Amino acid sequence: MDKNPPKIRTAVCADERLQNLKNTFEAKYGESPLFFAYAPGRVNLIGEHIDYCGYSVLPMAIEQNILAAVSVNNSGTIMLSNTNPQYKDFSVSCSEAIVIDRENPMWHYYFLCGVKGIQEKFGITQLVGMSCVIDGTVPPSSGLSSSSALVCCAGLVTMEANQKSLSKTELAEICAKCERYIGTEGGGMDQSISFLAERGTAKLIEFQPLRATDVKLPDGAVFVISNCCVEMNKAATSDYNIRVVECRIATKMLARARRLDQSKLFRLADVQTELQASLRQMMTLVDEVLHPEPYSRDEICRELEITPEQFSTELLSPNTQHVTHFKLHQRAWHVYGEAERVLQFKSVCESQPAESIRLLGELMIHSHASCRDLYECSCYELDRLVDFCLKAGAVGSRLTGAGWGGCAVSMVPSEKVETFLQAVRKSYYLPRGLAMDKQSLFVSKPGGGAAILLEE
Repeated sequence: MDKNPPKIRTAVCADERLQNLKNTFEAKYGESPLFFAYAPGRVNLIGEHIDYCGYSVLPMAIEQNILAAVSVNNSGTIMLSNTNPQYKDFSVSCSEAIVIDRENPMWHYYFLCGVKGIQEKFGITQLVGMSCVIDGTVPPSSGLSSSSALVCCAGLVTMEANQKSLSKTELAEICAKCERYIGTEGGGMDQSISFLAERGTAKLIEFQPLRATDVKLPDGAVFVISNCCVEMNKAATSDYNIRVVECRIATKMLARARRLDQSKLFRLADVQTELQASLRQMMTLVDEVLHPEPYSRDEICRELEITPEQFSTELLSPNTQHVTHFKLHQRAWHVYGEAERVLQFKSVCESQPAESIRLLGELMIHSHASCRDLYECSCYELDRLVDFCLKAGAVGSRLTGAGWGGCAVSMVPSEKVETFLQAVRKSYYLPRGLAMDKQSLFVSKPGGGAAILLEE
């Protein structure tokens, strides 16, 4: 049953992080917080860059999260502060329209995405004033969804402070849409797992309608997250949205080739549904219809019988107007292949055969190869890190998140974890002089979803 995010009574003094945040809040605002709220980051085990194409993904929440201490004030102002001194204080009047600067994706704009999403959902003309201090343990720009966790936490905080009520699914859908205010055309995986996660289990996330199904991971293996320490903010570059656009164009090209109404089809999954074809059949269709050489704007316009103006306004996004060539075959082939790997991963977890760990590891390895070679969303450092993880004893390793930097996730047999950690430290981090901390290399268990915390 899809309930509201839970409200948990907790002894703040018994939790060092909560107590420190409370102390910081009191020093900043001269009062105690009314409540706390948190939203977790996530690691995507498999299913990269396919949620915005309409396909299921298989993430789990991690224990690292975005935590907020909040009070309601009468100042008519939303005041934001962060425990990390590199993120500057910010305030905005509740009587002003919330403006989010896409050209300058600073931390507070992600928070305001969540505020704006709740405001528009309920048609709130005057939001209550809020005083907030934010503390994050999700490494930023690492592919573990720190930005989406901040958006989700802000949406939850705004709902609670304005005394509104939404289910976890409704919150996930709102936060997925409102993150697009910052310019990222994501598909909803990050927000969905942040709200719908349950401790101890991964989730198969399906879309339209949004649904989360438990996936029991095999005993005898753990997932280790390693940060290549190359940061990538997907809202600050066009790389991510270029892939979204390429998949959108590929959808139109495939639809036209099979005489479907392309005006109603926007995602690669839509074409499969219309044709009632298997994923393998869709990959064959990609080979038949799309050539591997990059497509120019002129060629796409000729094929789709649209004008250059239509191409720019209907297919491109604001930060992809400069792109001149598009790799349609490679992107579509990755999406259909990755969608198939997600289903295979889930099937192996359900049947739990004796060789399940090996089979899941192979799927992760194939996933990374596809992200690297077809989707081209990896980078040199990530590829090296994945190689080192496999040599250190992982049965499977792959990039996780948007890519172009950030983290890899590795499946490691339980008995090899300590030797694995030591080997990766020695082979990747020490030669590069990289600082080792809990945000660089860590074991992760499936964590729970977003919640409100009330002091006992």
